[in-house]
Amino acid sequence: MRPAVVFDLDGTLIDSAPDLHAAANAVLKAEGLAPLTLAQARGFVGNGAPVFVQRMMAARGLPEAPELHARLLARFLEHYEAGVQLTRPYPGAIEALRSLQAAGFRLGLCTNKPFGPTQAVLAHLKLSGLFGTVVGGDSLPRRKPDPAPLHHALAALGADGGAAAFFVGDSEVDAECAHAAGVPFALFTEGYRKSPAESLRPALAFDDYTALVSWLSQPR
Repeated sequence: MRPAVVFDLDGTLIDSAPDLHAAANAVLKAEGLAPLTLAQARGFVGNGAPVFVQRMMAARGLPEAPELHARLLARFLEHYEAGVQLTRPYPGAIEALRSLQAAGFRLGLCTNKPFGPTQAVLAHLKLSGLFGTVVGGDSLPRRKPDPAPLHHALAALGADGGAAAFFVGDSEVDAECAHAAGVPFALFTEGYRKSPAESLRPALAFDDYTALVSWLSQPR
């Protein structure tokens, strides 16, 4: 049986920062606040929507008030769920998924993006049928870097009993999750990572999806 391969989404398969940037700035505009730069929005990605909004608030000097955070998060999610028009897959990512699926690999998705926006962008990009399971940032009580979401995805793919499995991501959060779960980590180097690639201790670091397919296809 071919291994299970679980992917992160934002920064790994898709560049969603432009849509996140637009959603954040729509919220800030309604509050009469200055917009974020695209670079700031990229830097806030990785730990889920609540943390993104928390970082957005800090960048604009807003107090850490739970009621304010909840209100801005709700507005952010309204824009975020519909924000798919600016999101693009990374070159070769979709072709790699289709190639792996055709070769018999069991594919899953484990992201800190909320489940609703995840489903919306997968449908928009016609990727929904490629994954045997999808775990969003709000699917479980805990999210990455806790290993629970990755373990959940692997169990859904039938790879929780020591079968070969891999996790593909782009960030420090993904690397920590993979290592905590005891799963080999493949690092896509063109995503939202802030640290040197070697510090994430990947089994593979790649910037071309054909290299990932070749590596995963090697006999083990």
